[in-house]
Amino acid sequence: MAKSDAKKLMGKMSAPIIGAPDKHDTAAPDRREQRKLDQALGLVPFAVKLNSALVLQLQTLAKARGIDLNAQVAEVLTKGLAA
Repeated sequence: MAKSDAKKLMGKMSAPIIGAPDKHDTAAPDRREQRKLDQALGLVPFAVKLNSALVLQLQTLAKARGIDLNAQVAEVLTKGLAA
């Protein structure tokens, strides 16, 4: 019973504030729209587990070049497979 009371209280506390920007008003597409955009570009999700030092290198290189991590990884893989 205490749990349900706490949930009700939390629900009241998280009520939207009038005049505050809504989280749905952002310019970023939601997950479903993003999946559709990615599919249209021919992108496929591909999960791998990498060493944290390697990931840090990739992130640093991408940041230095001003590109996103996906583009950086794609470029490194393309160059590696061509060699």
